[in-house]
Amino acid sequence: MKPSRPLPLLVGRKPVMEALQQGTGIEKVFLLRSASGPEINTIKQLCKEHNIPISQVPVEKLDNMTKTQHQGVIAWTSLLQYIDLQAGISHIVEQGKVPLFVLLDGVTDVRNVGAIARSALCCGAQALILPTSHAASLTEEAIKTSAGALRKILLCRIPSVQQAVDVLRLNGIQVLGTQMKGSIPIYDCDFTIPTAIVMGAEDTGISKDVIRRADQLIRIPMAADFDSLNVSVATGMILYESLRQRIAANL
Repeated sequence: MKPSRPLPLLVGRKPVMEALQQGTGIEKVFLLRSASGPEINTIKQLCKEHNIPISQVPVEKLDNMTKTQHQGVIAWTSLLQYIDLQAGISHIVEQGKVPLFVLLDGVTDVRNVGAIARSALCCGAQALILPTSHAASLTEEAIKTSAGALRKILLCRIPSVQQAVDVLRLNGIQVLGTQMKGSIPIYDCDFTIPTAIVMGAEDTGISKDVIRRADQLIRIPMAADFDSLNVSVATGMILYESLRQRIAANL
């Protein structure tokens, strides 16, 4: 999704490559579909190493983004800092905390991401996990919607939801998929153990891979047969139940 207010740009092969090499925060890289050469190969490799999404686009897209000679490469610089998921897990565990993460699976609306971050921080979640594919770019609008929470919560970026699930399970963190017809109501789920809650897009829900591999599929019981909870509202409701349980357990 293109942000309503564009992020600051880096333009040209060398500036983008040097920024990647120096660890400058990059949100996303746009490459001309036909671009080639050693510098392009280096940019692709560095993006892969740092879990930075690449979008291969026609020249018209790049020309609309800048009037500067772009050499087939433009990058959005990031307003936020990201951390590797494994490093994020280790950081939380080393602090003696029980991990509570929110994994976003196809949530592309920046306002929903911002609102989720706000609820997550208020309810004790330590990190958001953000796949590089099918995800929102975190712009000023997302930060504003989050009331600054996106600057205070850990942001873990990883190439895919599937890889995130693998890393979480290898670290002994239960993965809870959320579904309207999930088998377990949220009040019967144990949130006092290391947990990652997977929230899906409002139109399609969580991915089939998460449905197959989640430790449990959970649901929010509702009084009416009406399935239109906003994803950020649903996340807040689930996180509040986790907070209630963790307070009762003195976590």
